[in-house]
Amino acid sequence: MNRIALLEDHERMAALVSRALAAAGIETDVYHSISQATVGLEQIRYPALVVDRNLPDGDGLELVRKLRARRIDTPCLMLTARDALHDRISGLEAGADDYLPKPFSMEELVARVRALMRRAPQQQSLAPQHGDLRIDPVEGRMISGAESISLSPAELQLMLVLVRAAGATVRRTALEAAAWGIAEPVTPNALDVALHRLRRKLGGIDSRLQIANQRGLGYALKEHDAAA
Repeated sequence: MNRIALLEDHERMAALVSRALAAAGIETDVYHSISQATVGLEQIRYPALVVDRNLPDGDGLELVRKLRARRIDTPCLMLTARDALHDRISGLEAGADDYLPKPFSMEELVARVRALMRRAPQQQSLAPQHGDLRIDPVEGRMISGAESISLSPAELQLMLVLVRAAGATVRRTALEAAAWGIAEPVTPNALDVALHRLRRKLGGIDSRLQIANQRGLGYALKEHDAAA
């Protein structure tokens, strides 16, 4: 199914998001309230949800909590003007799979929706894992076997995106947006410095994975002997 659910009460924003997704071959069913979306989600099993937090009848995060309580594990991307780290963590704890603060680029949103749609629902996790690597977003730690290491807020966001991509390539702009947000000014080498630290930390916990540079495309987690 190449149709997702979009929960957004702002008509102009909903139209812009729908148009961007349609250009990428992804159709949308737009819901303007939690109550309206609840009815729709009872009838249709979507491959992904895009949910705004500030809605006329409550916080979109409450809908996600209800879905997870019913063991409905459809991948969910939260859209919100709240970009503080604790807001992102609260979203992850409630069951969201990704978090995109406003303002955002439509290209970035489409890329994240595509990534969610590629993953089977049973692969979703509050502590995402790929290969021998697991990320604990609540504690801000990266774990491999019996070894673990703490991550800075930016490093945590980078690893969440890379692990959830499950070996797929993530564009540089997508990683920068995940780590620092769209509105935050980022120095040209900020991502390179952060990735360098993460490579050292991966080695420090003896992970078989490394962050490989897919030249001209982006970055991906690969086994040491399979890296490009």
